[in-house]
Amino acid sequence: MHSRTPPASPRPGFAPLGRAMRYLGHYRRTALVAYAALLVSVLAQLAVPQVLQVVLDAITDGATARSLAALPAAAQGAALAALGWTPEQLARNLSGAETALISAGLLIVAFAVIRALFAFTQGYMSERLSQSVAFDFRNELYAKIQRLSFSYHDRNQTGQLMIRATDDVEKVRLFIGQGLLLTAQSLILLVAALAILLVTNWRLMVVILPVLPVALFVFILFGRITQPMFVKVQQKLSTLNTVLQENLAGIKVVKAFVREPEQQARFRRAADDLMQQQISVSRTFSFLFPVIFLIANLGQAAVYYFGGVQIIGGTLTLGEWQKFSLYLAFVFFPLGQLGFIINQMSQASASAQRIFEILDTQSEVADKPDAVVLPPIQGRVAFENVTFSYFGAGAAGNGDGAVLRNVSFMAEPGQTVALLGATGSGKSTIINLIPRFYDVTAGRVTIDGYDVRDVKLDSLRSQIGIVLQDTTLFSGTIRDNIAFGRPNATMEEVIAAAQAAAAHDFIMEFAQGYDTPVGERGATLSGGQRQRVAIARALLMDPRILILDDSTSSVDAVTEYAIQQALTRLMRGRTSFVIAQRISTVRNADLILVLDRGRIVAQGVHEQLMEESPIYAEIYASQLVEDAPELVEPSREVA
Repeated sequence: MHSRTPPASPRPGFAPLGRAMRYLGHYRRTALVAYAALLVSVLAQLAVPQVLQVVLDAITDGATARSLAALPAAAQGAALAALGWTPEQLARNLSGAETALISAGLLIVAFAVIRALFAFTQGYMSERLSQSVAFDFRNELYAKIQRLSFSYHDRNQTGQLMIRATDDVEKVRLFIGQGLLLTAQSLILLVAALAILLVTNWRLMVVILPVLPVALFVFILFGRITQPMFVKVQQKLSTLNTVLQENLAGIKVVKAFVREPEQQARFRRAADDLMQQQISVSRTFSFLFPVIFLIANLGQAAVYYFGGVQIIGGTLTLGEWQKFSLYLAFVFFPLGQLGFIINQMSQASASAQRIFEILDTQSEVADKPDAVVLPPIQGRVAFENVTFSYFGAGAAGNGDGAVLRNVSFMAEPGQTVALLGATGSGKSTIINLIPRFYDVTAGRVTIDGYDVRDVKLDSLRSQIGIVLQDTTLFSGTIRDNIAFGRPNATMEEVIAAAQAAAAHDFIMEFAQGYDTPVGERGATLSGGQRQRVAIARALLMDPRILILDDSTSSVDAVTEYAIQQALTRLMRGRTSFVIAQRISTVRNADLILVLDRGRIVAQGVHEQLMEESPIYAEIYASQLVEDAPELVEPSREVA
């Protein structure tokens, strides 16, 4: 079959985020520096409570020593014995408090400087790392979208693809640049603080252990709940972006038909859906944060109680308690950050899933592993029992949904083939199959005997010049657009192509000539001017096969005559396929194919078909003769 049903979306989870994190391997050195700086910064942070314990104990001992020094000698001896101090310790404590205070202050400043320097290094390198990963994602997405077949783009809206290449990539970048390092920092703080607390006072440490599995359970639970919610947020954001993109692209139509109120209502509905989904997410997180802080505060209250009991009992000094309290903060601080981490992780995982949905999509039109390079062609094109169905066309009500049915014909090198038929008869489909924009459902299309599915796409399409019915120009100058297929073409070649397409004269009327900007989608040019630029773009490729899809539909009779004269000369030696609604092209064609409901009902030259094909005669009379009044009476007699 030509098209496959898109694979079902993967079950929401964090696997896509893990896959996205593997992109860090592209920048191992940067990642190593960032995480090494993070480790040093956290270690400097962990050293401060130890210094504070020394300071507080030195101050406490110094104050106690001064009190003892003021006692009478007899009472002093008894007090020293009660405290377990020696006279040497008393002397040390009397003189050492101030020294300890100064040393500790210097150490705290040193640790602060170290932490600041390495925190800056970590912040800069992590941002550079996340931007590099986002750069990879954007380029891979763009390259993939470029390679995907026309059928994929037929099924997917432009706004959806734009959001995935911009907002979804940014969500993943933010987690890699912020959330991932915050997770690493929290994990290091939690593990190191628990280890130090175990060594410092294992009895108090046991008090907070029940808090950790509860917090972990909450973390996992909210992650599972919120990740699918963020998928819906991104989907609704894509819908909103699609509405905006479509309206901006069709703003002239909206204004011409006075549909601004209806389009505003449509945008408002999409914006309201997005807002409601975001409010739903906010409601969930509004519940999460109080739960996290409640768990942390309950654990902290239990530690304060049992710690106070130990201080009263004399088994815990004030310095040890202060150190324990600070390390306890390093345990509860990561727990307090769980909400922020879950938020970023859920958003990033949802976005990563949407990114990989595109990157994992298999293009329905791609080079085979054993595809060969198509050599320079003569231009013999053959359709052999070709049947074709667009994706989902079976729902259109026309039987099996086939747009073409058993189409067979041969175009010899240098011949001009005209395609005629009512709208929907399959004319455009035929010309789309020649450059392999789509693959046939059955049968085959050959060029010089090569099945187009067996040759490399680049070598095939580089020998085919195409002017599509919907003319697309790109932002840039007229010269840039003409030389789109051959950026290195000389100015003389560009001018020659423009002259052949009857575009040179109107181009030179602009003040900037070939350097005139065409505006977005060629907005500064008329329809006829855009079409002539597109024809020049195709002719500059000097193709062996030329495809003109109603390429003179937007020009007046005088301009069309000039174009046709040029095309008549340029078609010599080229196999040309023309979809036209004008008499001159049809009458001069070497082969005319008359299509009706996806079948070729007649083929031949003009005179032959006028005599043998009632459908051709009817098309000739109803669609073509209006452009040539002098031929109205003869055509009516034939009809």
